[in-house]
Amino acid sequence: MSGVRPERRPVDEAESLRANRADWDAYADEYQSTHGEFLGDAGFLWGPEGVREDDVHVLGDVVGRDVLEIGSGAGQCSRWVLRHGGRPVAIDVSMRQLQHSRRIDLEHDVVVPSLCASAAGLPFREDSFDIVFSAFGALQFVADAGALVGDVARVLRPGGIFAFSVTHPTRWMFPDDPGEEGLVASQSYWDRTPYVEVDDETGETRYVEHHRTLGDWVAALTRHGLHLTALLEPQWPEGHDRTWGGWSRVRGVLTPGTAIFRARRA
Repeated sequence: MSGVRPERRPVDEAESLRANRADWDAYADEYQSTHGEFLGDAGFLWGPEGVREDDVHVLGDVVGRDVLEIGSGAGQCSRWVLRHGGRPVAIDVSMRQLQHSRRIDLEHDVVVPSLCASAAGLPFREDSFDIVFSAFGALQFVADAGALVGDVARVLRPGGIFAFSVTHPTRWMFPDDPGEEGLVASQSYWDRTPYVEVDDETGETRYVEHHRTLGDWVAALTRHGLHLTALLEPQWPEGHDRTWGGWSRVRGVLTPGTAIFRARRA
């Protein structure tokens, strides 16, 4: 079996989409098997710390609202929106993830309208949604964050909410290691060169992740008429011992792993 090698280099939108769509199609079964119970079929988690929308109320009241989820995976968060009286639409680049969404829909006799589409170019007309959100979904896999935010502002109605969570930007300084090795800063916070994994045998790009600083996200929001109203940096919960990739109690009690942004369109 071939391995992958990490490297840092510029990557455009097309290469990012191609690599990450294939990666998520290949990983979807393992992801849902490993994390599905923790996520819940109609649960809404903002990140590996287990912070739930029921507790933080980032979206506000969703009753009667048109809600778009970007990077929906198996639709757990959109199913939560549906259960709470909203009208969700879910998009994800991975058809396999959407197949898992359909499976869960059938198990619960519900329907979450879903579309296989990228966050880089939302296939909706302007002023279509009251709320757009992404819970640890697609945003860090998109090359042009500014264009993405502008597109979100386009499909939001006046007064609409854009909320999203991403890996906390300060994590970019540290190795992706849940142990003590992951506590030693080895990378510049201001180096925005994408992280890339390349297949050793074929040379094909297998995975891409893009980094933005906190300031980059704030600038992108304000540039497109979205006013930041909240920035949450969840602390690691007492008694929470789940390790999820590079997220763990060892790291979580010392440094933030997730950032949650909430902004409103004027």
